[in-house]
Amino acid sequence: MIPKEILNQVKHIEIKATRLVNDLFGGEYESVFKGRGMEFSEVREYVPGDEIRTIDWNVTARSQSTFVKKFVEERELTVIFVVDGSGSLQFGSSSKLKSAVAAEIAGLLAFSAIRNKDKVGLLIHTDRVEKFVPPKKGKSHVLRVVREILYYKPVHKQTNLRVALEHVYRMLTRRAVIFVISDFMDQGYEKVLKILHQKHDLIAIHTIDRREEEFPACGWIALQDAETKKTMLVNANDRTFRDEYMRVARHRQEEIDLLFKLTGVDAIKIVAGTSYVEPLIKFFRLREQRR
Repeated sequence: MIPKEILNQVKHIEIKATRLVNDLFGGEYESVFKGRGMEFSEVREYVPGDEIRTIDWNVTARSQSTFVKKFVEERELTVIFVVDGSGSLQFGSSSKLKSAVAAEIAGLLAFSAIRNKDKVGLLIHTDRVEKFVPPKKGKSHVLRVVREILYYKPVHKQTNLRVALEHVYRMLTRRAVIFVISDFMDQGYEKVLKILHQKHDLIAIHTIDRREEEFPACGWIALQDAETKKTMLVNANDRTFRDEYMRVARHRQEEIDLLFKLTGVDAIKIVAGTSYVEPLIKFFRLREQRR
């Protein structure tokens, strides 16, 4: 039985996502994520203004009139959300955990997808693939995807993004849109990220928390690694400790930014506890300008 609290969260995400899709993201999504291409529909008689290049010479040769080929966009896309379910996503220093932010973003993008009759699927991973929801259409399916992100309890806590991306690469036979939602606190996935991006349209949604970048002066405190469960006692009043903490965080962010730049992967940085609407709108508009 799914707790009432989770069902309320799902309903809240549905209401918010529906409003945002209707007001902001519906047209943006459709213009940025095109269909798989143009496919032949039928032939019809030529009318002035038609492109000469579309004339079907075989049909024209057998007829008394000129005919042209008619093409329509093959709109249907497959959208896959690859969501990090490791312990580090269960962190949040503000009102929301990073995992809750991941669910909201996935919900918004998923509702945008079904509005355009695209299929939506989900893969939740830790250091292995833990949950896979095959791509389908429809509102009830999207709500299931959101519920799984919020409610699924991963068996493991550690991260192996490479395993998840390799699984997606083997699974998908046709070009798809892949949203990887993670804090990217891992190593060894760089090569498969690049390969997957070359075959599909891959977008990284980099979810972080402010406390992962800076630390307040709050005296002695016990820190526990969410994945390894190792604990250490630190003096947060020590300026040297805080400066080193920030230096390591900046270096990690620079490495991730460089990876996205070298691989050509579009990335959206989302800070838990702040609005994710503006970064998403900026992403859509920048992408549209490039087309």
